[in-house]
Amino acid sequence: MKTKILTFLVISFLSVLSVSGQNSTKKINPVGSWKFEAPYAPEGYTTGTIVIGFSEKKHTATIAFSGLEEKLSGGNVKVENDSLIFSVFVEGNDVVVSLKFEDSTKMSGKAVYSGGELPLTLTKNTKSTELK
Repeated sequence: MKTKILTFLVISFLSVLSVSGQNSTKKINPVGSWKFEAPYAPEGYTTGTIVIGFSEKKHTATIAFSGLEEKLSGGNVKVENDSLIFSVFVEGNDVVVSLKFEDSTKMSGKAVYSGGELPLTLTKNTKSTELK
């Protein structure tokens, strides 16, 4: 009888540790300026900056392509667990950007538009936090 109780307690203890360990993953804060690279995107859209902000209890996203002065605002910005998703309207195309955090300074994912799917990589800028 004592063996069964001891076994039950050990299993219960390990189960609690396992569940609490899964819930203690560190949440990464995406707010800041991120340099992006999309090597297979059309010319003029392969590099730039994405700024993620937080205002009025929601996240915002703004994208600027290198060599272009226009800044585009992202819509439907969602940050959940280890993912960042938003959409942006570029030259008549609705582009959905879906990213996963690799760590606090790197993200990777894809941009999906009517012409297909493009891989993206983002690296957090440590010097600047705003588009200039």
